[in-house]
Amino acid sequence: MDLFPEASSEVISAPGASLLLHRGVALGLSSDALLDELVRDSAWRTGDVVLFGRRYRQPRLFAWYGDPGASYRYSGTTLEPLPWTRRLDDLRRRMEMLADAPFNSVLLNYYRDQQDAMGLHADDEPELGDRPVIASLSLGAPRPFRLKHRHDKTVKALKLPLPPGSVLVMAGDTQVNWKHELPRQARPCGPRVNLTFRYIYLSR
Repeated sequence: MDLFPEASSEVISAPGASLLLHRGVALGLSSDALLDELVRDSAWRTGDVVLFGRRYRQPRLFAWYGDPGASYRYSGTTLEPLPWTRRLDDLRRRMEMLADAPFNSVLLNYYRDQQDAMGLHADDEPELGDRPVIASLSLGAPRPFRLKHRHDKTVKALKLPLPPGSVLVMAGDTQVNWKHELPRQARPCGPRVNLTFRYIYLSR
């Protein structure tokens, strides 16, 4: 049985990366209703990151959910997982089927307006493994998702529009060869929530 009958998939061409964009993914309810529910019910928090020895306030809200022990360390911050909610666990199962990979955690980022952003980075922390599979679900206002090659400056940066209800699956050597960001934008926009489903290797 096809659980995603309305979804369409597109391979994103990028050297040294495996990128597959799914549009119109079945989420159990409309993407607008899911956005409203997650904004209302998620345990949002603020936090700092350490960059080049300096501490900065993150320009967004975030929440971390997952299996017991699925701690995540990045930029000087350690996140301990909150228990899965029924909604997030349902989304986790859907993303596992879509990406054909297991997930034991999810990072939610809440971009309240055009001033909230995510800086250029790769999801290459040791606990994610050497070739992580990450399913990135976008809800709310479309924002340009930018990818930049880490090693070859002659490779043109990519800018992907990620519509609500779309899932970008990043796999293979994507995190080894590419960084990604969600930059601020001058044009006003509404809220956006992004969920990145991951697998944390608990023994690392």
